[in-house]
Amino acid sequence: MNSNFAIAATAAATLLALSGISVAQTSVSATTDLNVRAGPGPQHPVIGVIGAGKSTTLNGCLKSGKWCSVATANGEGWVYSDYLTGDFGGTQVIVTERPADSGVKVVEPADKGGGDAGAVAGGVTGAVAGALIAGPVGAAVGGAAGVVAGGAAGTVIDPPEKVRTYVTTNKIDPIYLDGEVVVGAGLPETVELREIPDYEYRYVYVNGQPVLVDAKSRQIVYIVR
Repeated sequence: MNSNFAIAATAAATLLALSGISVAQTSVSATTDLNVRAGPGPQHPVIGVIGAGKSTTLNGCLKSGKWCSVATANGEGWVYSDYLTGDFGGTQVIVTERPADSGVKVVEPADKGGGDAGAVAGGVTGAVAGALIAGPVGAAVGGAAGVVAGGAAGTVIDPPEKVRTYVTTNKIDPIYLDGEVVVGAGLPETVELREIPDYEYRYVYVNGQPVLVDAKSRQIVYIVR
């Protein structure tokens, strides 16, 4: 009796464990250098970065919105699902566009102040100015070959130290936009860009981060981290 009970219990535990792995622990990869934030929304501070092409474990996603919980070395973090890919049904797809039967858990933030764009309005000083124009989302489709190192296809720069110093010492009030700050993302016309002396690109603080922007295309070309 005891032996049979032990065997049954072990089998049940094994099935439960396997089920937990397949549903709760999904491996995903970043299509670009992707911020990891302390909560689900651009108003939360950046606590890390997942490098382009690097993998992490997906814990689950909000029921509505595009923010997902991932495992980090320091615990839970939150990322924007437009820039994550995973294997669902044998096909690499953007996490935002995952199938309904993907098995990804629905999760809620630990604090009650987080959320998607709606939380931004109540969580920061200043108004939400609109939304970022998506960066290299579609580049991920088709697998690893679509990963964009450092950002999106287009201009990739390495600004001199004096430019970085100028941007970080001449701080301005941040603009908060729905979405995530990535190289290649575009800024709406309503966002005012500031000049940098003797430099071709301009800068602005978006979602708490200083970024360099091409004034003509209004695309982010560099994130000052």
